[in-house]
Formats: sequence, C-alpha cells, structure tokens
Amino acid sequence: MVVGVDGLERLRALCLALPEVTERLSHGEPTWFVRGRKTFVMFANRHHDDRVGCWCAAPEGAQEELLATDPERFFRPPYVGHRGWVGVYLDVEDVDWDQLADVVRDAYRQVAPKSLVAQLED
Repeated sequence: MVVGVDGLERLRALCLALPEVTERLSHGEPTWFVRGRKTFVMFANRHHDDRVGCWCAAPEGAQEELLATDPERFFRPPYVGHRGWVGVYLDVEDVDWDQLADVVRDAYRQVAPKSLVAQLED
C-alpha cells in the first residue's frame, strides 16, 4: 500500500490540532514542532528504507511495549530510536488512526511545556 497525500494530511491534522504546533521541513520531510523549536513527530517517506511512516517522541518504556505488541505496525526509528522514540508504519492497509492520535498526543506531551500540556487536559 502506498500512503499518499491523504495519509500525510491525516497525520498533519493530528499534529496541527495540538496547541502551538507548527510544521516545517526538516531533513527533507514534514516535521512538527512545539513552539517552533521542539520536534515531536517527523514524517518518513521512504527516508531510510522502503517504508512510509512517522517517528514520534514517546514516554519511557512505550517503544519497547509497542514493538513487542505489534512489530508489523511499530519500529525503532534510526537516529532517535535510542532515545525511546517510536516509529509507526503508515503503509499498512489498516492504519489505526485512533491509536496513532494517542501516540501523537503522547509525543506532544513529551516535549511541550506543562502549560500547553494542561490545555490538552481541559
């Protein structure tokens, strides 16, 4: 399956719905930042392999748990995987967008200031 504009647009909508998030290219891929500085999600369009996915900041232990639970959907991304980030394949037939929304929100919580995280809870 090829993830086209629709998949990227859905990921973009999840990220940009969060407080004070901006998007710009980083390393040639759409990347989302909190307050323009801290990266929390990166799109990966066959960037280091022949797969399409995204790389997300993750709470401690989440990467190991997700990889153990569903290695067909989750992976350890290059460069940031050693810091606990989790990769999510978007080129599977049935992307669980609700689960991805949770992963994106968790990524945001990892880098956003407490004042912005509190806005998620309201």
